[in-house]
Amino acid sequence: MVRAQRLLAAVDLSRTYMLGSEEVHALREINLNIFPGQFVAVVGRSGSGKTTLLNIMAGLDRPSGGHVLFEERDLANMSEDELTELRRHRIGFVFQSFGLLPLLSAMENVELPLRISGVGTREREERTREALEIVGLWDRAKHRPYELSGGEQQRVAIARAIVIRPSVILADEPTGELDSNNAHSIFGLFKDMVIKQGISVVAATHDSTLLSMADEVKEIRDGRLLERAEIGQRFRD
Repeated sequence: MVRAQRLLAAVDLSRTYMLGSEEVHALREINLNIFPGQFVAVVGRSGSGKTTLLNIMAGLDRPSGGHVLFEERDLANMSEDELTELRRHRIGFVFQSFGLLPLLSAMENVELPLRISGVGTREREERTREALEIVGLWDRAKHRPYELSGGEQQRVAIARAIVIRPSVILADEPTGELDSNNAHSIFGLFKDMVIKQGISVVAATHDSTLLSMADEVKEIRDGRLLERAEIGQRFRD
């Protein structure tokens, strides 16, 4: 069986920055391939480099060394306008803090990326409803964030990410502020989207109880991506 061409890739990716007079190696020669319709969990302790990796793979930060390829095109060779278009149409984001606008309803929060992209009214309404139905919250569409539970707010944030119909979603600690039941529900939702929508998901997490839902598990420790044998040994210890 021939595997599909990779969608997103980190190639020898490194990120170094200065903290006072100290040089910090946030990422050290990371190599990671994400394929269409794949759910990858990136696990690691706080400060291990997970957020840095996702930010660079999204084009929000620049690597000190190495490359990020989206459909084999190097992000370093893209203009700011091209990177903006990539993030508006191909890459969805989900953050730990939800990032919803408090004065907008759930529907208005989900619809916002489409407004920014200039999508027409009728299509906006159809796609917003579709996204909220996928996350099971159409009946809460008119509620504002403060009227929703933490789990519901994160579902709205996921709907906002998928309303652009992206190829990949990058989720940074999406369950960090949720209890265990809601955390499992959110990861279950990601799994469903991978299977039913064909969206790739890369989710950074420190919660090892959620990893069984992912197709692949990668661990970052001190900026390095561990080999599978090392990961297995860590979770047996």
